[in-house]
Amino acid sequence: MGTTVDLATAQQVLAAQPFNTLVGARLVAFGGGEATLELDVHDGLRQQNGHVHGGVLGYLADNTLTFAAGSVVGTRLITAGFTIDYLRPAHGTLLRAHARIVRAGRTRVVCRCDIAAVAADGTERLCAAAQGTIAVPGERAFAS
Repeated sequence: MGTTVDLATAQQVLAAQPFNTLVGARLVAFGGGEATLELDVHDGLRQQNGHVHGGVLGYLADNTLTFAAGSVVGTRLITAGFTIDYLRPAHGTLLRAHARIVRAGRTRVVCRCDIAAVAADGTERLCAAAQGTIAVPGERAFAS
């Protein structure tokens, strides 16, 4: 498998993503086949009905699934695909996405992710669930 990555290195990888800078997600836990990202909710992330936009939840699922896989197989990864189920509208002050590996193979890693909306009082409500496959391409896939 890949090289083991620590939390500080994983946070640098996240910080290097320009889109992440735009939305401001934070990697708060990483290792042992799991990862947790958090994102403060603000009006710029909402859709017309006041809920957090589904695209924001999709972004969190995608990145958290990939970081969970990366905690075991290293940083040379790419999302092969994922599905997401929106369970209820996301309301709160914070979104917390937690992913864990279901199975890590040599070329594919399957992960699951739960996304919760966290209220100001700390109460969490599950608002989305995702499952994804993360590809571990060979060296040639990254050559220019």
